[in-house]
Amino acid sequence: MADGLSVFLVEDEALIRMMIADMVEELGHHVVAEADNVRDASAFAMTAQYDFAILDINLMGLYVDPVADLIERRGKPFLFATGYGPELLPSLLRRRPTLRKPISLDQLKAMIDTLFPDATARTPH
Repeated sequence: MADGLSVFLVEDEALIRMMIADMVEELGHHVVAEADNVRDASAFAMTAQYDFAILDINLMGLYVDPVADLIERRGKPFLFATGYGPELLPSLLRRRPTLRKPISLDQLKAMIDTLFPDATARTPH
């Protein structure tokens, strides 16, 4: 994977979404789809071509678990990026990797490295 991984990013706060997308790019990966609401995220979850997804738990007052379920049905890995704890998720999703906001570049890299130990990507500067 010399070109890095493709990422589906779901985050309702535009500035946070841009910040996470910048970190993904800095790590040598690329965002191929973005959504800020459950409806759009659900459509992308089933149709976009991506290696893994980063999901905010709360999207404009709606929980992202229906989107996570769709991604899981496709057999794609995902992680949560949230200011909330995993207790807001259905019990089956609580086992998923979770990053607490604010996310650092090192935390994101470590999580991606855990999900994809064989992926080739740049290290942070």
